[in-house]
Amino acid sequence: MLPRETIAVAQIPGGDTLTLVKHGGDHVVMLGRDELMGTRMRFSEEQLAELTIAELGKQDPRVLIGGYGMGFTLRAALAKLGPGGRVTVAEIVPEILDWAKGPLAHLTGDTLSDPRARVELCDVAALIDDALDGTVAPWDAILLDVDNGPDGIVRTGNERLYTRTGLARARDALAPGGVLAVWSAGPDPKFFRRLNDADLEVEERTVRARPNNKGPRHTIWFARKA
Repeated sequence: MLPRETIAVAQIPGGDTLTLVKHGGDHVVMLGRDELMGTRMRFSEEQLAELTIAELGKQDPRVLIGGYGMGFTLRAALAKLGPGGRVTVAEIVPEILDWAKGPLAHLTGDTLSDPRARVELCDVAALIDDALDGTVAPWDAILLDVDNGPDGIVRTGNERLYTRTGLARARDALAPGGVLAVWSAGPDPKFFRRLNDADLEVEERTVRARPNNKGPRHTIWFARKA
């Protein structure tokens, strides 16, 4: 069995420790002892962006992504956007961007220098609030992949995103016809009901973790504002 080599460690503000490890030709981000994301199982994170942009049906939307991670969702979004599209990523762990420019630079490519992309070192809730108070225009899409599901396991402060109040704030930060998309490692009927209760039109899809139709089944909820 190939050993795991620790490459770097980072502390989540108000949360656990993230560890970047190399396992053979793959890289994995660990949350404590649990695997949070890895280069082998990236397809569902790419689908989070691709399917959301397809749902919007417009070439140049304004997209907010909660969590940079390994950059899979951002890269997939940029690949689908036209020249007028814009993507803002909220990331609370500065070291994640250091990893993107360092040991994961082969994945990052020119993503972070793309003029359509911007990364803010802040809580995604702050950028949702900016749309509510008029600091920025409403978002066409808000993509949340800051936890392994609708539950603040990475950081307790994230729990507010998935409450009825948090979902209502996300809805109000969307432009008419906008989409709130939430990635999860598995289904959650209670969260599905909360999305419906927030006056959103909800569709639940199951997506494989790997593009060859293998790996775990992940869940993505697409909740559209009327």
